[in-house]
Amino acid sequence: MVKDKLWTGSFWAACGANFLMFFAFYMLLPILPMYLADRFAVTKSTAGLILSSYTIMALLFRPFAGFMVDSFPRKPLLLICYTFFISYFGGYMLAGVLTAFIILRATHGMAFGMVTVSVNTVAIDVMPASRRGEGIGYFGVSTNLAMAIGPMAALMIHDATPDYNWIFATALGMGLIGLCVGSFVREKKTEAVGAKQTLSLDRFLLLKGIPGAVTTLFLSFAYGVLSTYVAVYGVEEVGLTSGTGMFFVCLSGGLVVSRLISGKLINRGYLTAVSKAGIVLLIASFLCFVFLKQPLSFYGCGVSIGVGYGLLCPTLQTMFINLAHHNQRGTANATYLTSWDFGVGSGVLLGGIIAQHTSYSSAFLLGTFLLCIGLTLFLLWAGPYFNRNKLR
Repeated sequence: MVKDKLWTGSFWAACGANFLMFFAFYMLLPILPMYLADRFAVTKSTAGLILSSYTIMALLFRPFAGFMVDSFPRKPLLLICYTFFISYFGGYMLAGVLTAFIILRATHGMAFGMVTVSVNTVAIDVMPASRRGEGIGYFGVSTNLAMAIGPMAALMIHDATPDYNWIFATALGMGLIGLCVGSFVREKKTEAVGAKQTLSLDRFLLLKGIPGAVTTLFLSFAYGVLSTYVAVYGVEEVGLTSGTGMFFVCLSGGLVVSRLISGKLINRGYLTAVSKAGIVLLIASFLCFVFLKQPLSFYGCGVSIGVGYGLLCPTLQTMFINLAHHNQRGTANATYLTSWDFGVGSGVLLGGIIAQHTSYSSAFLLGTFLLCIGLTLFLLWAGPYFNRNKLR
């Protein structure tokens, strides 16, 4: 039997646009805590509050993004949102006072919430349904590669020059290239829901996805702490003097390898089993990350945490997609990403506050505890609910 073709020109373009968008996004994550301390002399807890505003705004606007993606032509909307998103990187270079930076960072989260729903939904549209699990896994690899290269590039630029504007300018340039790449996606015609169905809560939030959404926000808290504070943690608590950017390479290596495996397993029907394995691995990895504060374990845990999230994330997203009708893909993606961002934003905010009063290790331990709660919810609620109500 001949497989449906996955790697079309449009799928390549969607992956490329996604990679370059997240490259720009991830360049800023490890350097912004340092930027706020160096430029504006803010405390750890204040930095956490400022940086979490990005994620809070993203999750507030995601439901509206899902409604818009399901109601309007998706490619034009993607290009508009993409342009809006990348324009902010130029704004950071002009923010001379803390108030201006806070406003920019918060509203940038709004743009991020819109563009990520758009690009995810367009990518799923151009995948053949028979290879969707595999396609979501491969599409996620583009994000993971950006996660590896973006922070490393930013930290290398930071080591070479004290001028943060070089980092902002590089992010802006990569985003502009991504916009050009995204223009090559050929949109598939899909049924819009806005004009044909009554406006209701289910147009903004996938109600059947609530068990998965609640579970996801517990599972993503630790990732919020990790993605924002790992560089500072490596210096202050592990004792590294350089090379923290290599952690993201290790993390992404684990993510890429496991995503390539998880997509095929999803297509074979092992969705919930892969999710459980990913959560258990994450719990074990974060415990080692906190209690074995050695350079070797620091990087080794980066790989295993990457494997854990690489198993977990595509299975979670596929669960949301498989609970929704085809004309609710935008809403399904928005619900998944909103719940993910809620957990990540909580991790960024509370991680900074906890580190201010205790340590980053305490923040990671809280994340590990919440992973245990997430595993319990998945086993008793989200997993069984999905098996009873999935559409495909």
